[in-house]
Amino acid sequence: MSRKPFIGMNMDFVGAANGRPAYSLLCAGYYDAIVEAGGIPVAVPPMENIENVEAIIDRLDGFVLVGGRDLDPRNDGFMLHPSVRPMEIRREKFDRLLCRAICDQRLPLFAIGAGMQLLNVAMGGNLFLHIPEDLPKAIPHKDPHDSNHRHGLVVEPGTIMDRVYGDGEVRVNSLHHMAIDELAAGFVIAARCPDGVVEAIESRINGWFAIGTQFHPEAQSASALDIRIFEEFVAAAAGAEVPAKLVA
Repeated sequence: MSRKPFIGMNMDFVGAANGRPAYSLLCAGYYDAIVEAGGIPVAVPPMENIENVEAIIDRLDGFVLVGGRDLDPRNDGFMLHPSVRPMEIRREKFDRLLCRAICDQRLPLFAIGAGMQLLNVAMGGNLFLHIPEDLPKAIPHKDPHDSNHRHGLVVEPGTIMDRVYGDGEVRVNSLHHMAIDELAAGFVIAARCPDGVVEAIESRINGWFAIGTQFHPEAQSASALDIRIFEEFVAAAAGAEVPAKLVA
């Protein structure tokens, strides 16, 4: 890299309650992974002004859309499922504004967990709201008693995920109950769970490096190999050329 790229991260938001003021926070795994991969992390709190959002994006080399609680399906024309735990309204409004601006400007993007789901929705796809009901033959993708719950990963040849993991058995952490249903146009599925649930997507839009993982390579439950995804992303944000086979 000629220089270390500046990588934005959206912060979570917790509203005021019981005399406690509202505050924003960010899991350390995200910025630690960016630093380890050679980038400089920049925390971005929830904002409502699109001009401020666009001004920040203009100054960044890439963005990590972090995970969190669920997107509210009512914002996409669906009913609220009882299993959905919506994120704070202020954060979701900001995340949707932010994601749309990132997509419009084709800023290098790595979307994780709920961030990948948002990327898919923002680009025209949709979601399963509760895997146990929508895909009853799927294996468990979330264990409330085990934060280290893992499952296998089937990687598609010729993808960035293939370049990261190569041959051999791959297992990743699993912390979700929602998943991609219809995939957004311009994207391909890069990896699935053996039961068919989508676990990674990649852009095939010319000139735009954008990837998403349903699993969390920044988490303590991630494997040592998972940091390679951050390295691929940070290299792209720094201006590294995307191999021709990864561009439609």
